[in-house]
Amino acid sequence: MSRYGPMYGPDITFLGVDRCDVNDPASYHDADVVIIGAPFDGGTSNRPGARFGPQALRQACYLPHDGSRPSLALRVDALRDLRVLDAGDVECYSGDVEGSLAAIEDAVHRIAASGAVPLVLGGDHTVALPDARGTARAYAAGRTSMIHFDAHADTGDISFGHLYGHGQPMRRLIESGAIRGDRFLQIGLRGYWPGPETLDWMAGQNMRSYEMTEIVARGLEECLTESFGIALDECDQIFLSVDIDVCDPAHAPGTGTPEPGGLTARQLLDAVRRICYELPVVGIEVVEVAPAYDHADITAYLGNRVILEALSAMARRRKDDGGGPRWDPRQPLLDGR
Repeated sequence: MSRYGPMYGPDITFLGVDRCDVNDPASYHDADVVIIGAPFDGGTSNRPGARFGPQALRQACYLPHDGSRPSLALRVDALRDLRVLDAGDVECYSGDVEGSLAAIEDAVHRIAASGAVPLVLGGDHTVALPDARGTARAYAAGRTSMIHFDAHADTGDISFGHLYGHGQPMRRLIESGAIRGDRFLQIGLRGYWPGPETLDWMAGQNMRSYEMTEIVARGLEECLTESFGIALDECDQIFLSVDIDVCDPAHAPGTGTPEPGGLTARQLLDAVRRICYELPVVGIEVVEVAPAYDHADITAYLGNRVILEALSAMARRRKDDGGGPRWDPRQPLLDGR
């Protein structure tokens, strides 16, 4: 693969993990997780700049980039307890939407088909279509569900005369059959979009959306527990999509379409921890980090920690699956296991 990373800054890996080449399966045959960048923001409807997200997410940390991150809370070192590699960025040209999406899907599918978990650094949310579809193709049709954190439903139909954009990937995913509409869980929606026609379409697909008003009324933990039951009903694996704008702009200002009234950073990190510990997650994306609008790297740091929380929870799950009592991710590890 042509390495496109240097175009957007230093050609570095995520916190110093080893490299691999997505076109050389032998280079990641033993990987548990392969990180790959999708520096595409050609589907942005408001503020562009998420193409610089992968670079920011890889380096947003004040600790040494030495391929090690022991988790204080989980008592694991995900970057060492798991085999985590970085395949660099997919070559994306924002003027070629379909070509870029095809290249991303091919790369993600190669990783998923190898047995590793693809962890995609976006990019705007247009990339959810190739990310989730490429992952789902590696498994039995109709058996992958989606847990989607976002301020926006991203279920629009045609925008500016086009089928592809960051407000439409979830509709395209459901239409493609890659993800079932009735196993599509959205968490954190709020604001003033979409309109009644799109909401009617969503209801027709039996999508389940937890708007912020419901989350405030019932509590995030209760909503998550309910969503887990739906996600695992007749499905075997989960794709996790995190749009950083699910958080309130006070916690994530560096994004293209900020919407007040969202989750806190702490709520998002705890939710991602639960999901990646309790559920069979086979693909992850973190999208819509736009560094140009960030303040003091707040958003990039949060995105970086979302990734580390996901990886640490997966490492903890593996450790606990090896024997002994399983840990409750809502409780502290007091015995230092």
